[in-house]
Amino acid sequence: MLMLFILGDVLGAGVYALAGVIAGEVGGAVWVALLVALGFALLTAGSYAELVTKYPHAGASAVFAAKAYRSPLVSFLVGFCMLAAAVTSAAGLSLAFAGDYLSAFVDIPAHIAALVFLVVIALLNARGIKESLSANLVMTTIELSGLLLVVFAAAWFFRTGGADLGRVVEFKAGVNPAIAVLGAALLAFYSFVGFETSANLAEEIRDVRKTYPRALFGALLIAGVVYMAVAVAAAVVMPVEQLATSTAPLLEVVKASGLGVSPQLFAFIALIAVANGALLTMIMASRLAYGMAQQGLLPSALAGVLSTRRTPGMAIAATTLVAIVLTLTGSLATLAQTVVLLLLFVFISTNLAVLVLRRDKATTDHFRVPTWVPVLGVASCLLLMTQQDLETWLRAGALLLTGVVMYGITRAGGVRPLDADDYGIASEVEK
Repeated sequence: MLMLFILGDVLGAGVYALAGVIAGEVGGAVWVALLVALGFALLTAGSYAELVTKYPHAGASAVFAAKAYRSPLVSFLVGFCMLAAAVTSAAGLSLAFAGDYLSAFVDIPAHIAALVFLVVIALLNARGIKESLSANLVMTTIELSGLLLVVFAAAWFFRTGGADLGRVVEFKAGVNPAIAVLGAALLAFYSFVGFETSANLAEEIRDVRKTYPRALFGALLIAGVVYMAVAVAAAVVMPVEQLATSTAPLLEVVKASGLGVSPQLFAFIALIAVANGALLTMIMASRLAYGMAQQGLLPSALAGVLSTRRTPGMAIAATTLVAIVLTLTGSLATLAQTVVLLLLFVFISTNLAVLVLRRDKATTDHFRVPTWVPVLGVASCLLLMTQQDLETWLRAGALLLTGVVMYGITRAGGVRPLDADDYGIASEVEK
């Protein structure tokens, strides 16, 4: 069940919306970029596996940072990067929802559709959403079925004799293949993020020290295989130029295959994948903002709840407003890059925390990765950072500056943030 939870968090929206953008960066060899991104994700996943099994407490990256660095500001920045990444991701997903998949049903300006979409998500969030594992299984099955349908459509397309396997190993003309792959891997990495949120379930997992690593690596490997199969399928069916210009690239693949599947049916599947991803992301973002406000890391106003529904109304309103503003600042690709950049800071912190906390001897056995794994994890994050453009750095910097200002206002009000020991006490009380 844990593996399906992680798989549901990873699969879906990224590859549904970004396959064409990745193809535009690297050419027909999209699977190579996805393979490189999978390798980078597995390195950081190894660090999460060690820390989660060593410190099985809710709070994940922020708790690891608090234990490793003993700095409230560093712990805050790690948590706020997670929050900012979630809100930015929801903004990007709203643009994906408002693209060509939606136009299969209704013609409406993209930014208006994105705004309406985020408002509807906020209303659902405010009403109160309880995700059960059975509901997550249904949504994951729908998302996975759409991706497998793309692979089947490509196999069907071979019957026409029009499939071009040669495109699978073609790189973008005029660009060094290594540079093209690395640039595309930055976008492909967005399709694998989501695994880190599973660390917050540590206290609810039975036999976490054995279960968590198996579920984490199993889910990432399954997602990687499915993604690469979809990438190959898209390349053999559609010319790269057509993939790169579509905001619904997989829908175009299904249409061109001649399989006879209704475009509206596949568009509906894709919209479910995107909407589910956005809803889960905004639920997490609003609860994270609420929790940080309760811990004295953000203004106390964000800890307000609705009197009738008992949901964090102020946090929902604030995160939704920021997401709406972010939709006006860039395309899906640029917002995805901003998400990755923010998470790279979190991943660097987590990888370094593994090395710092090696001196803290655990009283029980736990999963342990070789020292080179977190070292390469840090190196891979720094390498991906070099591929970010100035606009992405400015957007991420503006978000972090906003967070620092809010943190300063909170501290000026005399609120003391929780320290590492508080996290441990809170965990025991919660149990």
